[in-house]
Amino acid sequence: MRSDPLPHTSISATIDFDADGVQHGFLQLPYSSDRSAWGSIMIPICQIKHGHGPTALLTGGNHGDEYEGPTSLLKLANSLEEKQVQGRVIIVPMMNQPAFEAGSRTSPIDAGNMNRAFPGHPSGTLTERIADYFNRILVPMCDYALDIHSGGKTLDIIPFAAAHRLDDKAQQQTCINGALLFGAPYTLLMVEMDATQLYDTAVEKQGKVFVTTELRGGGTTTPATMAIADRGLQNFLKFTGIIAGEPELPQATQRLEMQDDACYHVSQDQGLLELKVDIGAQIQQGDLIASVHNRYRTGAAASHYYAGMSGIVLGRRHAPLTEIGDVIVVLATMVASAND
Repeated sequence: MRSDPLPHTSISATIDFDADGVQHGFLQLPYSSDRSAWGSIMIPICQIKHGHGPTALLTGGNHGDEYEGPTSLLKLANSLEEKQVQGRVIIVPMMNQPAFEAGSRTSPIDAGNMNRAFPGHPSGTLTERIADYFNRILVPMCDYALDIHSGGKTLDIIPFAAAHRLDDKAQQQTCINGALLFGAPYTLLMVEMDATQLYDTAVEKQGKVFVTTELRGGGTTTPATMAIADRGLQNFLKFTGIIAGEPELPQATQRLEMQDDACYHVSQDQGLLELKVDIGAQIQQGDLIASVHNRYRTGAAASHYYAGMSGIVLGRRHAPLTEIGDVIVVLATMVASAND
């Protein structure tokens, strides 16, 4: 039985996606609130188009407390010229604009986590409406997509570019090539805890080349992480062929991989987290990686957590106050060579 077609999106773009040149505008989503009865959420968007060629969709601010993406993309939108482009570059620096304005992972309007809202719905929550616009309007336009993440306020993660394990191995390899040429210190073949509603999955299901990143965290940026993001954007556009030149690879990237979700070590306790390992450290199966201390009383024994595998510490919880179910350490295994 055929399902009814989805309603038309309520989001409108103030730019012309078919026109050559540099355009700065908005994705306008009507939003009636106590502050503005006839208001709108205005999501900044930029397009640089010149002639015929592939389209790259570049995004940041999928989570509102991750800042390398928005910062680097705003800089790119203000500097990339039409004459440098053969094809089209679409830049959305802050996908979840309400979350970005609040400095929070999720939207303060509907508590929506953009990266858990796909494929979205045009009549759903505001976050689901934005996700639907990406899924049905923007992603079909693109050939390549890059979504820049970092750990936000609660995570610290070694700086990597990543592709996912996919059923289509040809698509997977092209994504890996894009991640390698992004030029981060680490390149990861990644497995998510739950990929069902990710933006990543929505893009990959449409057969597009998708690369994501994690560039440290803690809810801030550093000169080092900004340099990785700025260079990585240029490298990615060179990888797509939209801008000319060879990617700048200042160092050999270390390849990592995740086999399954056993890489994620999850707290079964509520308390004060004491990490025993630093990100980037190489550890052996059985090593002590963390202790969680009872924060409500003295005299209670701490709970200790041990590595379930050997590998490198890919990421760790940044916030010391920890709840049951929080990921405290993520491990990955090293691949012998970037050419393997």
